[in-house]
Amino acid sequence: MSDAILSERLSALGVPHAFGTRQAVPPPGLLRPQQVHGAVVVEADRVAAPGGLGEADAVVTAGDDPIGIVTADCVPVLVAAASGAVVAAIHGGWRGLAAGVVEAGIACLQRRAPGERLVAALGPSVGPCCYEVDEPVLAALEPRDPELRAVATRTARPGHAWLDLTLVATRALARAGVTDVDTTPYACTACNPTRFYSVRHEGPETGRLHHWIHPTT
Repeated sequence: MSDAILSERLSALGVPHAFGTRQAVPPPGLLRPQQVHGAVVVEADRVAAPGGLGEADAVVTAGDDPIGIVTADCVPVLVAAASGAVVAAIHGGWRGLAAGVVEAGIACLQRRAPGERLVAALGPSVGPCCYEVDEPVLAALEPRDPELRAVATRTARPGHAWLDLTLVATRALARAGVTDVDTTPYACTACNPTRFYSVRHEGPETGRLHHWIHPTT
């Protein structure tokens, strides 16, 4: 039985989607890229090559196939134009967030759906309760968000901080012009190892959660 998590706001648009769990099964024909923790965006419905979507960390489509990304602590971001005709799936790891993957994905979606209201939802990821990072991570993220340390971190041991990665992604969406954001699907992956895969909890060899979205037309 599927244990996928839905966003009320995306569901209200009639957009098929799901945030994955250990038990959730991805849909047939799911298109997803080779994720490399960068800021490259691929438009799945405009890729003609048979070799797949290539390296990217954000996918946009108005096509007939579902698109998605995988995570095991990073923030999954699913976005839809209000019409449901164009959607995006974004992989929000700290490196990608520092590189501007959210802003790049939203910019592409805005070009494909000019003038439309965008609705985003953020799914399960490692929470500020479990995500301790060091100074190089904070320094990489700070240029895009100068208020990062004040609003998205709390004190940890010297040279480290507990980071709210979901809040970092939410603030990136706001900078890109997306303020209709559903965070209710969020749950800490590291705190819930029976339901989610987590690199922080289990190490890099753990499985991956599939998150996907499909245009309504």
